[in-house]
Amino acid sequence: MDDLILRTVARVLVPLVQLCGLAIIAYGHVSPGGGFAGGTVLAAGFVLYALAFGQEALDRRLPERTARTAESLGAAWFAVLGLVGLAAGRNYLANVLPPGSPGRLLSGGIIALVTAGVGLKVAATMVTLFRRLMGGEGGERP
Repeated sequence: MDDLILRTVARVLVPLVQLCGLAIIAYGHVSPGGGFAGGTVLAAGFVLYALAFGQEALDRRLPERTARTAESLGAAWFAVLGLVGLAAGRNYLANVLPPGSPGRLLSGGIIALVTAGVGLKVAATMVTLFRRLMGGEGGERP
């Protein structure tokens, strides 16, 4: 799409949308939101970027291989954090960190770390799904 207004608005909105997604992920354990919600908002920034500047621009900004790696890292991060609980002699995903002060960014112990992994996985998966629906790798482009 070659629309000057869309591109101009996207230049302003994409960084704000992505910052909002990161904030939702970061504060998801002390406020509404979390990894899934923040990951979808973060991915929406990439989708807006692709719609405004084209899929080739998205491929330069976030290559398919990088998105697939981020998907794997998010899932692996979640699994490793779960195994930390087992290694400490507790349940899978048990909180092994001190809880901190209620309402603070680092107050959730391991939950904040789990949320970060979920956010990374969800954002990367949503971008990959968007690419597939648009006919990216493994599909036909319109």
